[in-house]
Amino acid sequence: MNRALSRLLSIFSFCAISVHALASATPISSQPIKMVVNDWTSQIVLSKIVGSIFEQTGHKVEYVTLSTNKQWGALARGLAHVQVEVWEGTMSEMFNRMVAEAAIVDMGSYRAQTREEWWYPAYVAELCPGLPDWKALRDCAALFAVAGTAPQGRYVAGPWEKPDEARIRALGLNFIPVKVKHGDELWVELARAEKAGEPIVLFNWSPNWVEAVYDGAFVEFPAFAPDCETDPAWGINPKFLYDCGNPTGGWLKKAAWAGMATSWPMAHKILAAIDLSNAEFAQLAAMVDVDGLSHDEAASLWLAEHEQLWRTWIPKNQQADAHHP
Repeated sequence: MNRALSRLLSIFSFCAISVHALASATPISSQPIKMVVNDWTSQIVLSKIVGSIFEQTGHKVEYVTLSTNKQWGALARGLAHVQVEVWEGTMSEMFNRMVAEAAIVDMGSYRAQTREEWWYPAYVAELCPGLPDWKALRDCAALFAVAGTAPQGRYVAGPWEKPDEARIRALGLNFIPVKVKHGDELWVELARAEKAGEPIVLFNWSPNWVEAVYDGAFVEFPAFAPDCETDPAWGINPKFLYDCGNPTGGWLKKAAWAGMATSWPMAHKILAAIDLSNAEFAQLAAMVDVDGLSHDEAASLWLAEHEQLWRTWIPKNQQADAHHP
């Protein structure tokens, strides 16, 4: 039996037994745990994985698709209950504020460390000498120009709210950020540019499957400091904020509605115990973005192949109720 067929059979086996598990598990609460679903692969797959574990321990689960901006109000008001990926580079301000206000709960950090930044494939360094130093982009901006941005360079930005325009202004970069409508479109643009050997600089992050498939590097902007985002006098440009890059070695956390521990204490303990490495996060995304599985198939396959790991997240007094393939 080849590996692809074996993995598909694992999916079908897990799905079939999960149906039995749902039918036989004793419901813990009639109220569903609402999982926040964003629009990048690892977050979607991990949400489905965690939701499935909750279901197998007797909880009802619903999935609520929200933008990263709208998720905070939903979590604070109990309209959503769990967010499995909070990234320091782009979510720390709202996350820290709401934790301080006791509107949400910090459910702990993963072993994985994060980075979110401008990124380019390796061949671009030959076309724009001086990279990864950000100052090289000042001299090479026209190299990245396309119809609609020329003579300014194009920076391919993700669909999420980020201070790209503020950074470009503060650092004097002759670029225009062009947002894609969905995160997956970033990789379409990357594949097209790589095939044609065209210069491209785009938003990327780690952990992500891209680093296992493409050779490339992050642009090295001035080192991040919290004052960069709050004090214009900080940094190389005394007039503007955001004259720095994003944090390197950033945290990746889980968040929950403040009432979760009271409403679903078992699920609260499970969420607190969940932990993954950079490589494990990259694998979640690769199942979809490289192997071509759906988000649901990837979640089922991961659960089937990593039973020994996810069972350690369930408290021992609940293990007997967690059905598995």
